[in-house]
Parts: sequence; structure tokens; C-alpha cells
Amino acid sequence: MQGQSQQQAYDRGITIFSPDGRLYQVEYAREAVKRGTASIGVRTADGVVLAVDKRIRSPLMERSSVEKIHKADDHIGIASAGHVADARQLIDFARRQAQVNQLRYGEPIGVETLTKAVTDHIQQYTQVGGARPFGVALIIGGIANGEPRLYETDPSGTPYEWKALAVGADRGDIREYLEDNYDEEMDLDGGVGLALEALASVNDGELSPEGIGIATISVDDEQFSEMSDAEKESHLDELDLLAVEDEDDDETDEE
Repeated sequence: MQGQSQQQAYDRGITIFSPDGRLYQVEYAREAVKRGTASIGVRTADGVVLAVDKRIRSPLMERSSVEKIHKADDHIGIASAGHVADARQLIDFARRQAQVNQLRYGEPIGVETLTKAVTDHIQQYTQVGGARPFGVALIIGGIANGEPRLYETDPSGTPYEWKALAVGADRGDIREYLEDNYDEEMDLDGGVGLALEALASVNDGELSPEGIGIATISVDDEQFSEMSDAEKESHLDELDLLAVEDEDDDETDEE
């Protein structure tokens, strides 16, 4: 019983390390990320692709209100997995940092600079009492000095740079698919195809245009661009991943 009470004490104290060097609240925040639907980032030679699963809990919900891909600056996009409200707070913070950098230095903020500013903000919530960590992971992708960059933020406040990654539900299975099929020399369309195939691999091999989100940032124009339903349908049809509509199929998965 004494061991259990000590465990509970470390669970409640975000600023207290357990005897084995763990911050339990940060680990629980990582578990919260796994409960969110999947988000994928792919870095290609021609730019960055962000793809997300936008399954909703009820057919009565307006699909446009489910936001998992966000524009942080003209050349940077962010995809999220985990608590939506926490993601909104971090994305608003990222947008303010991008604006401040533009006003202060007269140039767009770097992708790495923005990522580290966000992770520094996240890390503060692991050292201050009376608060909890952010229960969300972000994929931050963009173009810096003509080069595509792709980063992940973790609830601990650690930034990681990736060639391709997944966060959220089914992260392990999607990452395994990406590892087996990723090619550094692929173009932007190839990156879109890989991201969609990776999502489909954990969704019975088919997807609907309304149930996913895709955005790209190209090296050519360095502009964030989100695909329309018609563009998504075209890509899915070309890859033979387009779901057959079923009027009796109710979507009940969590955001």
C-alpha cells in the first residue's frame, strides 16, 4: 500500500521526478496523444506533405469544424494529434512567434527556429507547478533557405527532425509502413501518395476525401497549400484508395 501511495504522489506532481527518473504526467500526456487520430508528415525533394485522419464522432457534425492542419506562416504548416484545444493554443503561439519574427527582423521565421520556440514553451509546463503538460504532438513542416524541413514536438518539449513520421493513433504501424516505402528522391506527388497509402494501411485500405486532410509546402513557391475535396478525391482514385460510399456507415471514432 505504501508503494501505491508513493506512486500516486509522483503521478500528481508534474515537477517531481520519480525515483527512477520519470515524470509521470509527461508520460500520461504522451498517452493522450495516442488517443487522437493519426497525422503524417513526409519530407520530399520538392517539399513537405502533411496528411491527417479527420474521422469524426457523429455524421451530424460539420466536417469543416474538425481542424487538424493549420497554416502557421506562408511557408510553414502544422498538423496535430491529441487534445484539439491544446493544439490550438500551441498553434496560436507559433503564429505569434512567426509574426514577431517578421516584424522584428523583416524576414520569415525559420522552421527550426519556430519549432524550438514552441518546444521551449511546451517545456516550461513540465517545470512549473499548478499546470499540466500539453496533451498534443505537432508535426511542423516548411521550407527554409530553399530546403524542406520536417519536425515533431513532444509533450516533454523535445524537438525531433524527421524525413517522415506519424503521430497519434496507429503511430507504430504507420511508421513501419513509412520506413518500408520511403524514398528520399520522391517528388511532391510521390510524397502525397505515400502519406495516403500509409493512412489507408490502417483504415482497411480505403479513404474518403471528406475524412482526410492534405496540405503541401512546395520548394518552388514556398507557399502553404491545402487540398480541396476534389483534389483529394483525384489522388485517392488514382491510387485506388477511394472508399465505396455506404449510407448506413456511421463514423464513431474519436478526434
